[in-house]
Amino acid sequence: MSTTGYTCAAGRAAARSCAVVLAGALAGCAVAMPGDAAAVTRPVSSQPALSAPAAILIQPSTGDIVFQRRAAARRSIASTTKLMTALLTLERRALSDRITAVPYAAAAAESVAGLRAGEQMTTADMLRALLLTSANDAAAAIAVDIGGSRRAFVRLMNERARRAGLRDTHFANPIGLDDAANYSSAADLAKLALLVRAQPFAREIVDRSRAVLRSGSRVRVVVNRNTLIGAVPWMTGVKTGHTRRAGYVLVGSSSRRGVEFVSVVMGAPSEAVRNADTLKLMAYGFGRYHRAAPLLSGTLRPLYPGRVVATVGVKHADGGESGLGVVPARTVRVVVRRGEHAVATPVGLPREVEGPLPARSQLGTLVVRRRGIVVDRVPLVTEKGLARASWLDRHRWLTSAPALLLACLVAAASLGRARGRRRARGRREARSNIA
Repeated sequence: MSTTGYTCAAGRAAARSCAVVLAGALAGCAVAMPGDAAAVTRPVSSQPALSAPAAILIQPSTGDIVFQRRAAARRSIASTTKLMTALLTLERRALSDRITAVPYAAAAAESVAGLRAGEQMTTADMLRALLLTSANDAAAAIAVDIGGSRRAFVRLMNERARRAGLRDTHFANPIGLDDAANYSSAADLAKLALLVRAQPFAREIVDRSRAVLRSGSRVRVVVNRNTLIGAVPWMTGVKTGHTRRAGYVLVGSSSRRGVEFVSVVMGAPSEAVRNADTLKLMAYGFGRYHRAAPLLSGTLRPLYPGRVVATVGVKHADGGESGLGVVPARTVRVVVRRGEHAVATPVGLPREVEGPLPARSQLGTLVVRRRGIVVDRVPLVTEKGLARASWLDRHRWLTSAPALLLACLVAAASLGRARGRRRARGRREARSNIA
């Protein structure tokens, strides 16, 4: 948990000092400043040299563990405990519900929102206080509101951890106070962060530098204790923590050019080292993964926007319209390791179509696979419209060679029959004249 109380004024002072610390952290690791796009995405051949004793980096789209160091080791987790408190709140309360603050005797070093017993605040604002300024009094209020008591809420936390498969996690309180029974691992915290980030409201909260809480008895401004948010454009979350037992902990997330990562750094000796280690992990990930067009199956061609993936025959086509191109309905991009490719295969296309057919009519599906697993399905649509065939086009078979030969034979037969009838008539007339 955080060790410094955050009033609005104190938050501004801390933010200014953290900017100085951040500059040192960036300079101390082999990571470019945020504006240097090339350096952040440059391939990194060696694993990052971290100071933290436990860490992990996960690429969510692929599920890859990109880096890990003692990721299953059970350690104190401080206020990253509040990720589970937040998850249960998001799953069990509407954002517009009102939660009543309970009496909370905070120690001098604790982070609080200054809630008064009996004061009511919306779930949304309680979560902002919980996740941004790491307010312990907000966590206490949530626990009683949802669980009926703190002890009952902790049982819910541990039940949810079991359902999520967090085998190296156990909670003793909803706040993150030091307790031998309150622990997790880097791997489990990453999984928990993914569950929280699956909630749109949570993603929005943890990617903000500050928020204004208006639903309580007075307006409050809370500042995000994650100083990387706002300072580094591609950092998007998630939660900090610090106690004497846990050291400095940061569950981080990032997103750049469609590639996301979730990191965990545990037990760092200082906030500056924690931030630097997190940025090293992210730079390592961005150097190894990118979002790329898949290759069209059976070819070595990347599937760039607008590229025709197949041609469908056109029924009753005239000489200039023998086929109709189909294209993906949207841009197709897949997160892959550098040097790796996804493969796109058209399926369900008819052999031929007949007009009228509007432009962008769906004719099939593009199935995209990464490592043999389907990761996307994209409609395949016509590149342009197809007009209704004219009467001549629909009956063009009449002008084909077999049809002409048949017509000639029929005409010859008819002509022969007509001549025969004339000869017969001539013979009858001749006999009649003789008689």
